[in-house]
Amino acid sequence: MNKLMPSSSKTQSNKSSLRSLPRNVWAVSLASFFMDISSEMVINILPLFLANVLGVKTAIIGVIEGVAESTASILKLFSGWLSDKLGSRKWLAVAGYGISALAKPFFYIANSWGMIAGVRWADRVGKGIRTAPRDALVADSVDEKKRGLAFGFQRAADTAGAMLGLLIALGVVWLAQSNSMELGTSTFRTVVLISLLPAVLAVLALALGAQEVSIAGQRKMPKFAFKSLGKPFVIFMVIVGIFDLGNSSDAFLVLRAQDRGMSVTGILGMLVVFNLVYTLISTPAGVLSDRIGRRKLIVGGWLVYALIYLGFGLVSAAWQVWVLYVVYGLYYGMAFGTAKAMIADLVPDALRGTAYGTYNAILGILDFPASLIAGVLWQGAFGWKGFGAPAPFLFGAILALTAAVLMAMWNPKSRKQEE
Repeated sequence: MNKLMPSSSKTQSNKSSLRSLPRNVWAVSLASFFMDISSEMVINILPLFLANVLGVKTAIIGVIEGVAESTASILKLFSGWLSDKLGSRKWLAVAGYGISALAKPFFYIANSWGMIAGVRWADRVGKGIRTAPRDALVADSVDEKKRGLAFGFQRAADTAGAMLGLLIALGVVWLAQSNSMELGTSTFRTVVLISLLPAVLAVLALALGAQEVSIAGQRKMPKFAFKSLGKPFVIFMVIVGIFDLGNSSDAFLVLRAQDRGMSVTGILGMLVVFNLVYTLISTPAGVLSDRIGRRKLIVGGWLVYALIYLGFGLVSAAWQVWVLYVVYGLYYGMAFGTAKAMIADLVPDALRGTAYGTYNAILGILDFPASLIAGVLWQGAFGWKGFGAPAPFLFGAILALTAAVLMAMWNPKSRKQEE
């Protein structure tokens, strides 16, 4: 068992470790930082625009959010495989960031839920192209002992960008409409305009800052080489899939907050603090996963998720939603980056792009039924009125607990142990 270092020594060690991260990790992290400034300031108020301005029901919002992720799923898989085949990660990732940046201005002119859906889906196509090559580039750039740190730092930068984006959106909403319970059209469009600059900076950060890394191993592969990913990866994906089926879009958490009486500025403030917690937890959690193992961190994060979603189902006041959403940052900080680091532990080096593409594609595919189920459980469909607001959160809590138990029972061997 590892002994805990004194806090001063631990802080100094973490700073030294961050300085030792290679150029590519910093470039990817900077790109993630800028793109999340751009994306989060728009995406987090998008469900409010759909519901408040366009009058869209939660079932339709669930379809939009679900298809937004699922639309990119095949591209995530293909771009990951292609990066393995070509031995090139950087320019596929740059192309993905570029597509998302080009899509964002169209939010400004969108005046129907169909147009919003189209722009949202185009933005996710960009994410589908960039995600797997970007993650593989991070994994290729560091050794196994620093993999958790690298992914934790990248997630921290990503989330710090989200926090800054939310602060900007909060400032705009506060100045434009103070404590109004509903979002206005002009306020939404102002936020969209401001989001364009950091989107461009994200593309430039990766294009100018990152370098290609030579990929170890044979890259001549038949088709998508799923079988080469190995049994541990397949089992991992089955367990993660169970969890993700109950992990509906966070848009429903935002709507739950409004349902409990929270104003738009209150919601944005809540999201800012959530992202602060996420940012602060991600890097230390990544370092901890390097020391004690990824699986323990993932199980812990999923248990936190189950408790929080149970709470979302039972809340009766806005302040309770606020507290739960802030603590929600613990789940993301503990489990999200750690899961990506674990993938690199389970598969051959030359198939990392394919593995990350498969991981993101499966989760993207499951995002559609997860969000659709959540919307239907809440407000029903085809004349059925549903079970009410608590239902999707209780459903998510049950599946998260199930996945956590399965992950705790599983004892995977890393690729190196099998060799």
